[in-house]
Amino acid sequence: MNKILLLEDDAGLIDGLLYSLKKNGFEVETARTVREALTRLAGVNDYDLLILDVTLPDGTGFEVCETVRKRNQRVPIIFLTASDEEVSIIRGLDCGGDDYITKPFRLGELCSRIRALLRRAGVFDNKENSLLACGDITIDLLGSRAQLNGRTLDLTGAEYRLLCLLVRNANRVVTREVILNELWDGAGNFVDDNTLSVHVRRLREKLETDPSHPRHLLTVRGFGYQWKEVSL
Repeated sequence: MNKILLLEDDAGLIDGLLYSLKKNGFEVETARTVREALTRLAGVNDYDLLILDVTLPDGTGFEVCETVRKRNQRVPIIFLTASDEEVSIIRGLDCGGDDYITKPFRLGELCSRIRALLRRAGVFDNKENSLLACGDITIDLLGSRAQLNGRTLDLTGAEYRLLCLLVRNANRVVTREVILNELWDGAGNFVDDNTLSVHVRRLREKLETDPSHPRHLLTVRGFGYQWKEVSL
């Protein structure tokens, strides 16, 4: 049974989430403040996934996410928030979040996205080949680390999975639908296209010499994205 930490201060929402998550086979612990969440996360390895509200009485879920990522923890993190502004989405993804769900949301959608992230969290553990190399990119699949010309890239979990998917399909066009299905859920419409665009833009900023004129991560308009095997 996968164990989830839920950080949320709305008592009514907590009750609904607990009922739905437990019904779907998840074990759930709750925290209502940033302080309580950080106390519980002293044992972050005890959890398989974190669900973080953004606005809390003593801070934000962003702070919790940043603390977890500073410990180099890859535990999947989903943000729940009432704000769907792009700046807020970017903040959540930049600080290490893997997914971003705006309120109100469907409980079935949340459970599907949780299952998708849990699948992806260990998707490479059983691969026969633990090293993926393409041009000047090298990916250590077991260590969940990517290097560009020997320099380790500081990637969020979602950026790392996106990079792996594209590199595995180097020189081929990967449609937006395939990316959404692979990274999040089989019914990819659960994910806003803007979220994927943010991931791509931030990944380019970390990979490309000139992000506005990318040579690795190319946009194929009307279709999706393509990873070109080149060395810069």
